Amino acid sequence: METKTLDREAENRISFITYLIVEFAEAFKMSKPKAYLYLQQYGGLDFLYKHWWALHTDSKYYALLDLYEVCRKNGGYR
Repeated sequence: METKTLDREAENRISFITYLIVEFAEAFKMSKPKAYLYLQQYGGLDFLYKHWWALHTDSKYYALLDLYEVCRKNGGYR
């Protein structure tokens, strides 16, 4: 059986998105699973997948602020 490995960009994307979900959970006093579901429900994950490369060059504060704004504009309440 052939083992597939992730390319470097995919590894970086996964690491950054995972990191930002955890940071979002801590910033908004949520559990990690709840933060994931919240971001999924209000468009935050789509935003992260699409713009992760630009977000990772910004500070954590501004990346979280961008995520907050995207979710708020899509009906989020936090």
